[in-house]
Amino acid sequence: MSEEKLVEQGVHHYLSEKNWVEPKEEILKQRLEWFKDQKLALMMHWGPYSQIGLVESWALSDEDGDWSRDDVDWTEDMEDFKREYFDLNKTFNPIRFQPEKWAELAHHAGFKYLIFTTKHHDGFSMWDTNETEYKITGKACPFHLHKYADITRNVFDAFRDKGIAIAAYFSKADWHTPYYWAPGMERGSNMWRGPSYDPEQYPWMWDKFISFTHNQMMELMTKYGRIDILWLDAGWVGKRNQDIRLGEVVEKARKHQPWLLTADRTVGGLYENYITPEQTIPEHPIHVPWESCISIATSFAFKFEDEYKSLREIIHTLVEIVAKGGNLALNVPPQPDGRLPRKAVELLQSLGEWMKVNGEAIYGTRMIAPYFQDNLAFTKKDNAIYCFRLLEEEEMSYQEESIFIPISEEITHIEWLGVNQQLPFEYKEQGLQIHVPHLNKEEVPIAYVFKLVKR
Repeated sequence: MSEEKLVEQGVHHYLSEKNWVEPKEEILKQRLEWFKDQKLALMMHWGPYSQIGLVESWALSDEDGDWSRDDVDWTEDMEDFKREYFDLNKTFNPIRFQPEKWAELAHHAGFKYLIFTTKHHDGFSMWDTNETEYKITGKACPFHLHKYADITRNVFDAFRDKGIAIAAYFSKADWHTPYYWAPGMERGSNMWRGPSYDPEQYPWMWDKFISFTHNQMMELMTKYGRIDILWLDAGWVGKRNQDIRLGEVVEKARKHQPWLLTADRTVGGLYENYITPEQTIPEHPIHVPWESCISIATSFAFKFEDEYKSLREIIHTLVEIVAKGGNLALNVPPQPDGRLPRKAVELLQSLGEWMKVNGEAIYGTRMIAPYFQDNLAFTKKDNAIYCFRLLEEEEMSYQEESIFIPISEEITHIEWLGVNQQLPFEYKEQGLQIHVPHLNKEEVPIAYVFKLVKR
């Protein structure tokens, strides 16, 4: 895929699996197996931008304005808009933020790791960094006196207490620091996602940006407890003439946290330990570690009156992703006041109830042919094959008496997860025919989940 198509309207596409590089270190190979066991992550985009309900960061980039500024309806002066945006730190005061409640809900919903935006492209740091005052604990931010002022620390600690692993999202670009969008350079005020100058012509400036970036990464890697994944966004940084010497800082970080996985998105090479489709499910199974980040509504950032996916859509998305070998990172954006949206809370509570019953067919599983076809999905674990029969809304009014499953393994018995009984079956050419008992309409699930126990 060409570099021009890797990022389109803010969406990062994924590199093909042929470009994936397996790490040499045994501990990282083991951690990738751990990663493939997790299956379900909670992703959270949150920052001052949540106050205006716009796409995170991207409207600052003039070059991306054609798609990112649709909701900027109060001004036509984009320089004024940029100043207003960067000043949002002065009004960001999420006094209803309760990290323990977030973590409790995430644990109930079945999330195994958290991906939290410590810094997006706009450069606002959600932790107490020493590198800039443009941060949640900066004196200009009214939240800096709150007991939870260091949001990143409190989120990480609360989620770890619930046994949820931590991925630190960090944008390699920073549109606030004068070392990246430096004033008075050749681009003038017409900005894009890259630096405002040519790093090859101003190497001393670029070195300042590298130092700034390394120092921020190492703060997170050394002062915020165990970090399982360093999740790096802004894939254009690191290509062409934007080398930030990522290998140096990652290797330094791994001296403190040798288990650290890195997701250097869309870059490839040694530090893209797994690949990250966004807002999409690959058409075919992917045979290297991967994770698709998909929003619970339409936007990664909080959006007023957003349209949420149904529980059925979320579960079907999870099942298809897992059957194709990946993890689902479900993005749930907090409100500007620090609470999670009520609709999101309801969906996560319902997701948790479904996972309690069917989680064994999700967690710790691996791919098995025929993977995902039509309305059937498959996973395997130990001596079991799991088959999901996904039901669409219009199928709830009638029930199949039998379901054909194209699996040729020898099976001792078939269990129906959530229904305490074994199901009769018979061998057919190229598969099995499972006989399903009749259910009351209110008992028909979003998906039948069968456990086929092998001889």
